[in-house]
This record gives sequence, C-alpha cells and structure tokens, in this order.
Amino acid sequence: MAPGTLLDHDTPTAEPQPSKKVKLSAVTSILTEDSEEVAAAVPRHPLDIKPAGNAYTASEDIKSRCGAFARLPDELLNHLLESFDGDCLIRLGSTCRALYAFTRLDELWRALFIASPRADFEWRGTWRATYLRTPRENVTSISCKNLFSDVLYRPFQCANTPLEPFTSKIPAQNAICRLSNLTYEEYSDQWTNKPFILTSPIKEWPIYGKWSAKYILEKYPDVKFRAEAVDWPMRKYMDYLLDSHDESPLYLFDRAFASKTGITIGRDVPNASYWPPPCFGEDLFDVLGEHRPDHRWMIMGSKRSGSTFHKDPNATCAWNAVLTGSKYWLMFPSSASLPPPPGVILSADQSEITAPLSIAEYLLTFHALARQTPGCYEGICNAGEVLHVPSGWFHLVLNLEDSLALTQNFVPRNKLADVLGFLRDQRDQVSGFKDEVADQAFELFVEKLRERDPVMLEEGLAELERKGKKGRGKWEELTKGAEEEESGGFSFGFGFGGDDDDDDADIP
Repeated sequence: MAPGTLLDHDTPTAEPQPSKKVKLSAVTSILTEDSEEVAAAVPRHPLDIKPAGNAYTASEDIKSRCGAFARLPDELLNHLLESFDGDCLIRLGSTCRALYAFTRLDELWRALFIASPRADFEWRGTWRATYLRTPRENVTSISCKNLFSDVLYRPFQCANTPLEPFTSKIPAQNAICRLSNLTYEEYSDQWTNKPFILTSPIKEWPIYGKWSAKYILEKYPDVKFRAEAVDWPMRKYMDYLLDSHDESPLYLFDRAFASKTGITIGRDVPNASYWPPPCFGEDLFDVLGEHRPDHRWMIMGSKRSGSTFHKDPNATCAWNAVLTGSKYWLMFPSSASLPPPPGVILSADQSEITAPLSIAEYLLTFHALARQTPGCYEGICNAGEVLHVPSGWFHLVLNLEDSLALTQNFVPRNKLADVLGFLRDQRDQVSGFKDEVADQAFELFVEKLRERDPVMLEEGLAELERKGKKGRGKWEELTKGAEEEESGGFSFGFGFGGDDDDDDADIP
C-alpha cells in the first residue's frame, strides 16, 4: 500500500439532507482524459504537500521524522487528531513540519468550531484562523516539502479542481426534459415518476427577481439561519460564503425561513410571496395540519456547495426552485431491482448511504462511470426554473454559482401508496415529524386521510396491498386473513376529539 493511502472506513458526517453519507476510500479513481486535464489544473499546495504516490520516487519523506506517529497510516493519524483539542493540535504541530501539516488540516478546526460555536466570532478565511481568532496578517504557512499524503492533498485537490468540465457536454440520452409548464392532469398522467425542469411558473412569483443573497443580507442581517450544524446571523454566513475555500462549503438549509422572514405562502393567500407550481396539485400531507413533517426550506450556498447523493424523506416527491444562480443535477431512479448509482453503497435496509464525502471527490472518481450508466439523468436548473424530484430518486446537486433556492417536499395523489408504505414499514427512517408523532406517523396519516377522503385512502391502501403481495410468500398469503381476524383492528387517537373516542379511526 502506498504511503498515505486512504483506508476504507465508515465515518458519519454532518448532512443537511435527511439521508446520511460517509467517507469512501479515494484510492480507486476512474479517470478520463478530461478528468486528467482537470487534475492538472490544480495549483500547487500552499504547504508544498504532494499526493502519496510521489513518495515512491522521492529521496526523502519527512513523515519518517514524526517519531511514533510515523508508524501510523495517514488516515489513522488524522482520525486520532480528531480527538485533540485546539491547544493539543497547536503544541503537537510545533514539534516537526510533518505534524505541523497534519494539524493544519482545516477540517479538524471546522469540527472544533462547530462543537463549541462562539456568538461573537469573526470569519477570518479559514476555520483554524477563525477558531484561534488569528488576524489575517498573522496567518503563516511553513513549507512541508517532501511530505506525501493523500489525506492532506485530496481535500485541497477537491477544493481547487475546476468542476465545470464535469457538468457540461451532457449526453442527449441523459438530459432532463425541459418544459415550459404542465397541467395537473399532464403531471398526474405522465410525469409523476420522471424528473423534469419547468421554465415558466417561478417567474410569476412576487418573490422572483426580488430575493437574492444581497437582498436577504440587507433585510435580515441579524436573523439566524440554519447552516448544517450551526445557526448563524445572515451577515456572518455571507462573510463565510464570500471568503471560503472549503472542500465542502457550509450549506444554509433553513426550514423555518418563512416565519423568520415573515412571508406568506399560497396562491390564494393575500400578499403571498410565492406558491407551489399548480401542476403538482394538492399535497396530501396537508391533512396533518400542525403535525405535518418539515417540508419547505430556503437553500443558500456558494459556488461548489451542494449535496452528495441522497433520497428525499418519507418517500415524498419534491420541487426545487432556483431564484438566483444555477444548479447541476445528477439523478438516478431507485427500486429493489435497480443497483444504486456508481460509487454509492446502500445498507441492507437502505437506511445508510455510503458515498464520497464531497461532491468534487465523487465527480473526480465516479462521474465518468455514472454518465455511462443506464438510468442516469443530468440537467442544469437556472434562475427562474424549477426541477421536479420523483419519489425515491437518488440525486446529487452542485451549485455552479452562488445560489439561492426554495424547495418543498410533497405527496401527490399518485404516490400515496408509496408514502403509506414507507411510514408503515420503515418507521425507523421516518423523519421531520415531531417526536410525539414520529412513531405513529402512519396511523395519524391514515386517520386524517379517512376523515378527509375515505375513498382516496382506500384506493391508496389497496394499491399498497397489491404492491405488498408481489413480495409475499404463499404461507403469508394463506395465514394473513386468519391473523388479522384474530388480532382485530385497533384505533389510534391523538386527542383531536377530546375525551370522545368514537372519532378514532380503525386501522386495518
């Protein structure tokens, strides 16, 4: 194994999306001619660190001077340093140039800052300088020539690799369909299970052409918004957005933005700022009222920010409307009979997703193969356009520019059975509900649907039953009726009717 080679392991990381992602070994790369040219465009590392393979022809490797630490593979050494506090990292980094380089890795300082955020901080260009409150003029870099490490070089390479070549020249067979608009009937009959981009509806919003990063900064400078694991005032997040060189830039993903900004939402609501595109029809989760799960977010991020492969929560569909900037989408359908996208590994119950930690790392390693894989869809959603994400689809999203977008998850009528099945059969993966509701989300949804539209509910349950029979064994088919008859139905109430239990719905 080459010096500094990454080891396979599963390390969770912060993720603003419901799905999880972990590090994946970067040893194996599928490089095309284009990606080799992209890699050649990366500037020299500021500490003169080079990839691990260069050690084979080098006459010196300064890591050998690290004492007992020299025996540790780079990945293990970095993992060990993750348990050190700032003072220990500084003292250890002062002992030799190699350990100086390992303790300067900015991801270590990002974790320390997020673990103990300071309200009065000033962003100083790097997480280390910000955590230590080091004035910019006092930040120094010592040459660590003859240090060869993929662990240290790979984040720098990913942060400085031009990504435009990966998002251009989309093959015609992969291109996401672009439409001006759709009627509800067209969406319901033909498009519920397909990704597409609409170019007209968003331009009708009062918010479009008004909201931008600059507008939000001017109007809400001291309002705190959620950016992954931190809540920052907008002015501080904008300082970060305009002066950051992270491999995976911090992504603002706020679910309470409507109340924080005081806007109203809905086509028939007075002075509404925006509304869901009409073609998507009624969102069936609306029947849950105050108990509905989180479903709308404001998203803001710098160029190169975004999300690695994930699925949206609770088997819902989603739309994502770009107000400023543009986004590249890479999408794959998902089912029990289809493999996950190249470079993505699923756990047996599909609750855990293992994938490259950053978007750039995925593009460098797997994009060429993904583009050649059947079922791959790609597209660029520009300002004033909205993209539809079908239920259960894997998707990776990359901001091609500093971008501001609004997104919403919803349950169309055609996907009722899928959502019912998810809430019933994958209870440990249900997300976005309040704690007191989460474990009984299926029962609550059935109860409220029965009150609202019992015919639609029965149709959804019947379709769910038909889908279930496809994977059911003969013995289960023969015994199911007897078991249900013996156990009987049960009622589930959330106290909506006071002490009167007569209104509780029977769940089959």
